[in-house]
Amino acid sequence: MIDLEKIVRENIINLKPYSSARDEFKGTADVFLDANENPFGTLNRYPDPHQIEVKEKLSTIKKVEKNQIFVGNGSDEVIDLAFRIFCEPGKDKVLTFSPTYGMYDVSANINNIELIKQPLINDFQINLNQLQPYLDFEDVKIIFICSPNNPTGNNLNPDDVEYILENFNGIVIVDEAYIDFSSQASFIKNINKYNNLIVSQTFSKAWGLAGVRAGVAYANEEIINLYNRVKPPYNVSSLNQKAVLNCLDNLEIVKGNIDVILTERIKLQEALSKLSIVKKIYPSDANFLLIEVDSANDTYKYLIDEKVIIRNRNTQIANCIRITVGTAEENERLIKSLENIK
Repeated sequence: MIDLEKIVRENIINLKPYSSARDEFKGTADVFLDANENPFGTLNRYPDPHQIEVKEKLSTIKKVEKNQIFVGNGSDEVIDLAFRIFCEPGKDKVLTFSPTYGMYDVSANINNIELIKQPLINDFQINLNQLQPYLDFEDVKIIFICSPNNPTGNNLNPDDVEYILENFNGIVIVDEAYIDFSSQASFIKNINKYNNLIVSQTFSKAWGLAGVRAGVAYANEEIINLYNRVKPPYNVSSLNQKAVLNCLDNLEIVKGNIDVILTERIKLQEALSKLSIVKKIYPSDANFLLIEVDSANDTYKYLIDEKVIIRNRNTQIANCIRITVGTAEENERLIKSLENIK
């Protein structure tokens, strides 16, 4: 267990959070004249600032307490607020592994925080020997661990993650955007064991709500209270909360879609393995495949002409492209286009 007060910014500890109209009155009434809202329309009222109904459903599904859940405007808000809570601009540092999700880098730059990039070893796993010195740095406040990792697609070794949690006196954020496509258990089960753990998940991937922009942080109550202290007053819209609730009420549909994607991932991998331009297909625990080809730049440009868009990851991993698993029809269209490359 770590002393959270020692790593939280002093101004955040002393911050008096904004109290909205919906914070000050939480009951039911006939007339609301407290929030300067327009009295006309169907979307004229502010949303629930604490997303109580969403948290109640997530609490049951994820088997955690409601006060261990923060709902944000996308998982990027979860990341950005962590910088604001724990990192002193121009002074503190955060650590990520490379290659990984690029928004850690962007958020660090926006918040004027130095970013340390620790290379993953050959099978895209953490090198604990090289990482060890950074675990003792007092000015390293956050370590980001994306698992399954983007763009590599693999799970990071959970024993390595637990070693970091046990030996690092800062915050560890385990980004599980793709966890629903993985056979590995979520680290949510450990939020009561490690008070420096934040698990970030999203509704953008397996839940099919990328257009909604809703993300979730799971952590101990003390950390969630800090998130609620610094978040904007009404950070998740009524429309977005309604879309999330609809998904949470239709778990079988979500599970069915995940099963289809996992089946298509296997079929897509088998089809890609037969193509002469494909040099290597990396193992994936996500809804995408990382593939080494003869020329990532040429393949990417060719597919654009075919009206098929993939992601060129050549700048991160030499001659690698990242392909999202689509519908059966979309995947067949991709394979037919790749078969025509001379």
